[in-house]
Amino acid sequence: MVGAGKISGAYLATLAGLDSLRLTAVTDLDPGRAAAAAERAGAQVAGGVAELVARDDVDAVLNLTVPAVHAEVALAAVAAGKHVYGEKPLAATREEAAAVLAAARAAGVRVGCAPDTVLGTGTQTARKAVDDGLIGRPVAATAFMTTPGHEAWHPDPEFYYRPGGGPLLDMGPYYLSALVHLLGPVVKVTGATATPRAEREIGSGPRAGRRFPVEVATHVTGVLEHAGGALSTLVMSFDIHAARLPRIEVHGTTGSLSVPDPNGFEGPVELFTDGAWRPLPVAAGYPGAARGTGLADLADALATGRPHRAAAELAEHVLDVMLTLLDAADRGTALRVVSACERPAPVALRSQVN
Repeated sequence: MVGAGKISGAYLATLAGLDSLRLTAVTDLDPGRAAAAAERAGAQVAGGVAELVARDDVDAVLNLTVPAVHAEVALAAVAAGKHVYGEKPLAATREEAAAVLAAARAAGVRVGCAPDTVLGTGTQTARKAVDDGLIGRPVAATAFMTTPGHEAWHPDPEFYYRPGGGPLLDMGPYYLSALVHLLGPVVKVTGATATPRAEREIGSGPRAGRRFPVEVATHVTGVLEHAGGALSTLVMSFDIHAARLPRIEVHGTTGSLSVPDPNGFEGPVELFTDGAWRPLPVAAGYPGAARGTGLADLADALATGRPHRAAAELAEHVLDVMLTLLDAADRGTALRVVSACERPAPVALRSQVN
């Protein structure tokens, strides 16, 4: 594991309960954090990325670094012949993402990428409802992520407001990955952005009260055209104090579907037909999934010879969609999305990850 920051705790909790994965080594820029994570997992501390990827007891690298160095760490792991599973986004630029995928193909290793929340029972049950035709032909979707900003709770929030951050690149992968699972890849986008505040103030931790500059758009809205013709409306914001908006809804020719927060693995799925909403029973997805399920799915895929679901190709497409949306907002026009990907295989409810 490279990076033992805040998100690593969720992964450590999941890894402890998975038979298919064993954490062997940890490194972090902060040796104390690396030591604490290693002790918790019964692993060893590595002196750095180069030392970690060279170890014989490392088959795959879990990349939990900040977005700006996702590609750098992934490329180091691939060069050492290791599989990689990383936090989102896959990389900070299209060029970096393409380089990671090209290197992995040449080395014969696999690259996976968060979010794996879409493999849980929430999004997968909703996907099954769409695939089973319960709302007819999908025609539209909405996706909303609204918050006043992460600086209120995160003690080191600056990276959220630097290039590679912002609400779209930070939270958009959850929502866009879910939309691709539900409706397929995106072929065209348009959008608009805003940066209402030039500075933010850290609200917690030892540096509380310190102000820092905002370097990216903090409110993003867009319209996405999917390959099947459905249109999705997207709002990602660090500038909304409170809202009563749904997370995701999908609307079809005969009904509508309420989809739970894609930042979580579970949640209620509701179907509107014949004039009323009704809850759908859990019908698909990994039950009891948590962060790290995507890495376990990758390990199982290696063992069984199938494609892994939280794949870098999907992450590359999602990154391209987000960057194209930002480009479209800057230019004030609609733009085609160059990349494409396959919808990952659905997760049947009987599937288990261990």
